[in-house]
Amino acid sequence: MSRARVARRIATAAAYGGGGISLLGGAAVGLLLTEARYARRQVVDGAGSDEPPVADGVYGTAFAPSNGVPWRLAILGDSTAAGLGVDQARQTPGALLASGLAAVSERPVELHSVALSGARSHDLERQVSLLLTEPGRAPVPDVSVVMIGANDITGRVSPAQSVRHLSDAVSRLRTAGCQVVVGTCPDLGSVEPVGQPLRWVARRLCRQLAAAQTIAVVELGGRTVSLGTLLGPEFAAYPRELFGPDRYHPSAAGYATAAMAVLPTLCAALGVWPEERRPGLPRRERLLPVDRAAARAVLEGGTEVSSAERGNRRAPWALLKRHRRRALPQEAPEGVREPGGASETASRARGTGRSRQASP
Repeated sequence: MSRARVARRIATAAAYGGGGISLLGGAAVGLLLTEARYARRQVVDGAGSDEPPVADGVYGTAFAPSNGVPWRLAILGDSTAAGLGVDQARQTPGALLASGLAAVSERPVELHSVALSGARSHDLERQVSLLLTEPGRAPVPDVSVVMIGANDITGRVSPAQSVRHLSDAVSRLRTAGCQVVVGTCPDLGSVEPVGQPLRWVARRLCRQLAAAQTIAVVELGGRTVSLGTLLGPEFAAYPRELFGPDRYHPSAAGYATAAMAVLPTLCAALGVWPEERRPGLPRRERLLPVDRAAARAVLEGGTEVSSAERGNRRAPWALLKRHRRRALPQEAPEGVREPGGASETASRARGTGRSRQASP
């Protein structure tokens, strides 16, 4: 069965309350659970006890005199969204995205993060409620970035349940007037302690969930960015530089790589990303049925999928867009070098709550 068909079945099961599908037979489950427990024990033993830095605040204040009303940016999801594994607030995904959005739009950005370490998709209900109904909270965010899914994979949550919780959260945010960008499930096959055959299975499960997430989000009017293959090969090739001390969560350079992939889509959701103007679709854009676009997106990191119209018909058509990746505005960590001496991280990254658990 093709990845597009499997993703569509998961999304349909999520929409209509089904249980989803199982990709593994009973004979494989025992072996995989044994390997999973071993990998998780290695991760836990190597993890620290610090919580993610608190990055909430206003970024780009230098732009305040000319554009005084800040964008309101919310971050939801698990510890990857919260920035677990780095020491400074400015190194978290939220701070990186807020700073990038402020620079591109020349307008301040007010950041609120409700992401929680260890969160699974069902926790999105609580996180959305914090943003929309908590007394004293700022008005509805202009845009929300959601990163979720890895803990659903390791926690053996059915893909249909995972996608259903995400869909509910996106629907509530969109109804409230908030733009939504979802960084789809990352590639757990790149985590260093995970060995074969669990590595192969983890990669397959993550891609299936990411594709199903894309279908659900796009059909609700949101946008997705594929993180799996962006993080997979690069993190596998440079684990000491792009993973943090626990060998599970990204380092500062790893978070920067992911944030630079999400930034163009975040800016585009607010209409502030400079787009190429040419007749028809640019070479790096394709109009496809949403399930096919979702299946293709998981094969190339940084790929954006958004709803599109074809004639007088909206979704299930989607626009698949591969943003050009530009150099990071910072030096790469020491030791990540190309043969010619150039920064490997810079050359590859071409684009600009809080409980402590050893899981994203």
